[in-house]
Amino acid sequence: QLQLVESGGGLVQPGGSLRLSCAASGASLGSYVIGWFRQAPGKEREGVSCIRARDGTTDYAESVKGRFKISRDTSRHTVYLQMNGLKPEDTAVYYCAVMPTGRNWLSFRSADYEFWGQGTQVTVSS
Repeated sequence: QLQLVESGGGLVQPGGSLRLSCAASGASLGSYVIGWFRQAPGKEREGVSCIRARDGTTDYAESVKGRFKISRDTSRHTVYLQMNGLKPEDTAVYYCAVMPTGRNWLSFRSADYEFWGQGTQVTVSS
């Protein structure tokens, strides 16, 4: 059973940076699509970025393009989300998620993902 653990969240000032990690156990990430999502209080969960681990193809939500970068280290079974130029509106719980085996399209739909981590809090505030 694939399990995911996020880390790297915290409190940062506007304009600052954080790097989130999503560590997988129970299976290699090399053949999966992995997504990062976030959910702010009172709002629906939204897709932020995703990556197809096999070839490194990525996609980003418009709200984070040019500021966030997703990457993977398949040897460490870990996916990262480098977040630069953070804004107060980036405050949310961030989750990583993995699609079921056999699905290879990039997606920001929560329903397309099967495995989820527990989330890590990111707070952007002065």
